Amino acid sequence: MHIRSVLSGTSRSIITIGTDATVSEAVDVLVRENIGSLPVVDEAGAMVGIFTERDILRGIHNQGKEFCHEPIRSVMTEPVVSCSVSESVHDAMGRMSEHSIGQLPVLDENGSLVALVSVGDLIRFLHESAEEERKNLMNYVYGPA
Repeated sequence: MHIRSVLSGTSRSIITIGTDATVSEAVDVLVRENIGSLPVVDEAGAMVGIFTERDILRGIHNQGKEFCHEPIRSVMTEPVVSCSVSESVHDAMGRMSEHSIGQLPVLDENGSLVALVSVGDLIRFLHESAEEERKNLMNYVYGPA
């Protein structure tokens, strides 16, 4: 099972932020959109970093209120841990576990950002796949219900 399967059938809008935005502007987007991370893109639209709730906590702890005025480019997490659409779900989950991250940017074959997947997305997909397999096995053993 590949990440492509997790993304199929879903329409996901990708909310990003530019490198010149301030932390305060990024926090406004996170709150308004009810999301936990923002891919940071350059003028050409290429992902150059990611800004997360963890970055906010670290920044406020280290800099206090002044952190809110910092440009995203100076506080974003880089390099970005990501996966490809052709990567296995298990490998993506392993990478998320290894790096202790809750969301993973997904890149297409050209390296363009196509989605963000969360731990919850992957668990939900694996649960649904296991349930479908269970139903198929029950139908095979006992016949259609």
